[in-house]
Amino acid sequence: MDDLFWLTEAQMERLKPFFPLSHGVPRVDDRRVLSGIIFINRNGLRWRDAPAAYGPPKTLYNRWVRWSRLGVFARILTELAAEGQDVETIMIDATHLKAHRTASSLRGKKGGANASSGEPRAG
Repeated sequence: MDDLFWLTEAQMERLKPFFPLSHGVPRVDDRRVLSGIIFINRNGLRWRDAPAAYGPPKTLYNRWVRWSRLGVFARILTELAAEGQDVETIMIDATHLKAHRTASSLRGKKGGANASSGEPRAG
């Protein structure tokens, strides 16, 4: 897949100071895992739908959870945003809307809106 996202070496060098120290067993490739996490979040995918190039989905998920609890991602975003011009306003849009496949067929069914008037049906 050539549409995968990969952090550059320069970007990784910039992010390394924020990484927690590894205790005991060395971590798997940080570039691969972080690129996978960004790819999943950018595309709104489930962890299990991660392309194999990023490694096991469980690894991506576990790193996301552990580093989120430690505040690693929050520190990265705060520091990078502080380098911008306006440090008083930080906005991140993480909106992801999902509708069930039957949502479009609810019109006219019991409890739904009346198809002709747009008002709830009388019971």
